[in-house]
Amino acid sequence: MIVMKFGGTSLAGAERLVNVGEIIRGQLARKPILVLSAMGDTTDQLLEAADAALKKGFVSIEKIEDLHLTAMADLKLGPALQKEIKTLFWELGSLLTGISLTRELTGKTRDCLVSFGERMSVRIAAAYLRTINFKAQAFDAWDLGFLSDSSFGQAELRGESWVRIASSTRTLIAEGILPVITGFIAKDENGNITTLGRGGSDLSATVIAAACKAEEVQVWKDVDGILTADPRLVKDARPVDKVTYDEAAELAYFGAQVLHPRAMQPCIKIGTPVLVKNSYNPAAPGTRIEAGPDKNAPLIRAITSKKNVTLVDISSTRMLGQPGFLARLFSEFAKNSISIDMVATSEVSVSLTLDAEKDLAAVIRELSEYAGVEVKTGKAIVTIIGDVQRSSEILKDAFGLCTKMGIRVQMVSHGASKVNISFIINDGEADSLVTELHRFFFMEMEMEGKKKPAKRAVKK
Repeated sequence: MIVMKFGGTSLAGAERLVNVGEIIRGQLARKPILVLSAMGDTTDQLLEAADAALKKGFVSIEKIEDLHLTAMADLKLGPALQKEIKTLFWELGSLLTGISLTRELTGKTRDCLVSFGERMSVRIAAAYLRTINFKAQAFDAWDLGFLSDSSFGQAELRGESWVRIASSTRTLIAEGILPVITGFIAKDENGNITTLGRGGSDLSATVIAAACKAEEVQVWKDVDGILTADPRLVKDARPVDKVTYDEAAELAYFGAQVLHPRAMQPCIKIGTPVLVKNSYNPAAPGTRIEAGPDKNAPLIRAITSKKNVTLVDISSTRMLGQPGFLARLFSEFAKNSISIDMVATSEVSVSLTLDAEKDLAAVIRELSEYAGVEVKTGKAIVTIIGDVQRSSEILKDAFGLCTKMGIRVQMVSHGASKVNISFIINDGEADSLVTELHRFFFMEMEMEGKKKPAKRAVKK
């Protein structure tokens, strides 16, 4: 048994659904379970429609209708499906009308609203797969055991979900059915629709795989796997063959477009491997994410960056070093719902990085009562994922490049993670540094035919 998850770009219209059908055909013998996102940009369009209803009292789902009706017409799907989808359109329109009248969008209503994308997606996909002789059946996730708490927008699955999911999906597979299941959504104990937050569709797939002890999870995206750098920035970026769970989590956290760290937790728990593949290029081998390290791994796996970061320097000769000081400091951020990315400490100061979009006024006011606080905006985190047991080599060469490029490193984080070295620089320097690091560590190593990076001058 395998679990195959397809994202929105893989389902963006009739042509893409036909392509998905061919991908599935090649793996029917492995007894797949499908998990689908909403088609194309449907989720964004649903949120845009809600915003128009909320702020302008205007209700329109024309874009959403066009995408789904066109796909059904192109695939020549029958009147029974059209009736089912039009019923969902009616429910969606009624919900948006309610939002426009009350001028209110609660978390509960928002979760119900965005669920329509996945609910329509699985019905259309299953109907098409039946036309090519697959025994496919669409399911809303809650019908197969996805039960959550009531934390709308960021729901957590309840413990009993695992047993229910395993039982229901195994029964379907034993009956020869190809389950086509909504990702991202669940229901709470009161029957309200909930969403699983960032990486929710991937999480749905990994939960099913872990619950059923599947052979692997395949996550189909629009890139050839996890890449050594952002291909929009580095034209020579190439797929990485294998990474560990820890490496993939660090890459995702610091900006790479791979599985969200939360989505990998079920697979880490059970040890289920994840294969990241490209639905636009199925022949590409993709990237395999698994528990064990690759003994033949290169010195550097990948280089990524996270922009729009705020650096906060906190100094207190009176309090630092006193029992409970760091606990008090971090509690101030937790109280204000602010997540910290990186931390570095010295005898008299603590430096940390935050998401720049957060409002820091309250936490700065509270910290200023017992410490000096300096806030620096417009920063970026550049992260090198690799063999940190050889960190001295990596740091020497990386800082050598920074020196030659005239880039001042303002903070370094190394040691807490076993797979990454991160440092803070100015936002405007990130792209050029990532490009140069990639050229040095990947292109030079390839040219020299050895893992240890060569020494050479840097192009300015």
